[in-house]
Amino acid sequence: MKKIKLNINTVTQKYPIIIGRNIATNISKIISNSSITFNKCLIVVDKNVPHKNLIKIKKSLRKKAVFIYNLDSNEKNKNFTTVNSILRIMLNHNFSRQDCLISLGGGITGDIGSFAASIFKRGLKFINIPTTLLSQVDSSIGGKTGVNTKLGKNLIGTFYQPKLVISDINFLHSLPTREIICGYGEVLKHSLIDNKNFFNFLRKNFTSIINLKSPFIEKAIYESCKVKKKIVEKDEKEKNLRKLLNFGHTFAHAYEAALNYSKKLNHGEAVILGIQSALRFSYANKILKLKEYELIKSHIEKSKLPMNLKKYFSSKDYNKILSFMLNDKKNASKKINLILLKSIGYPVIDKEFNPYSLKVFLKKELSN
Repeated sequence: MKKIKLNINTVTQKYPIIIGRNIATNISKIISNSSITFNKCLIVVDKNVPHKNLIKIKKSLRKKAVFIYNLDSNEKNKNFTTVNSILRIMLNHNFSRQDCLISLGGGITGDIGSFAASIFKRGLKFINIPTTLLSQVDSSIGGKTGVNTKLGKNLIGTFYQPKLVISDINFLHSLPTREIICGYGEVLKHSLIDNKNFFNFLRKNFTSIINLKSPFIEKAIYESCKVKKKIVEKDEKEKNLRKLLNFGHTFAHAYEAALNYSKKLNHGEAVILGIQSALRFSYANKILKLKEYELIKSHIEKSKLPMNLKKYFSSKDYNKILSFMLNDKKNASKKINLILLKSIGYPVIDKEFNPYSLKVFLKKELSN
């Protein structure tokens, strides 16, 4: 399948997303065709990325001065200490705003790299090469950057668009199935908030997508990116419409934080659990009808996606989860702001709920 190009046009930046197989080895040509110039670059690379992939990219950039920062990519390292280490390399090598930071890794690597790029001399060029399905369909698009604090996930960050995104399908073949499932959670989310035809495509072709078969995986990534493109172009700074992309995430981020970002539950798995919580809450509050709820639930069950919240939490954990939901950045009052679902393709934005109603819900979710 030929490479696919999708152009993102926000108020602050226009940039292409290139999707295809074995395209990162031609990164120098892609950069040139995108009219991006620089003399020096720092590649922030996730240690989990196979070394041969980094070597191929370095070889393609042989005419540039290339520096490497190896990142132990996990939620606990997504902090200011890591960002300072990255900034120190660029300062020590006298990077200018005309130089470039390249992120090579998953969503954590992209978030940290883009945040460092956004604050270095008030912004230098940033290129994102996402290497996980999750980052290819979600975090690499839209310009959100961020680091975590003890009070919650992504509470410190900026909006900073990349100059270019290169999504190479070949990188996905090095991932365990768990990581592919992780990314599928975001693909599923995009279909639920925007497009029933896309959801039906996922239902029909789930096995081919998870097994990275062409053209199914390319179409899943492309259609998922299209959903996010449409929303981000209308609301770059998450003032209203972009909040839709947080469907399931208020629950998911709280689940991650309550487990102290343990490897026991990764982000994509948390999103899948969060989507299910948002669906059950939508149904419990008579927003989502039973037929649609059962249709989505059936797909999740048949696909053997993570479903059991009680595998990770006991009944005594509901207060801890609720405390992180109260700290969610979408909240504008003492109430909890949720994105819910009326039907597939018709999300409900800015629904506020009293913490007590969430407390009752969570307690029931975790009860034996």
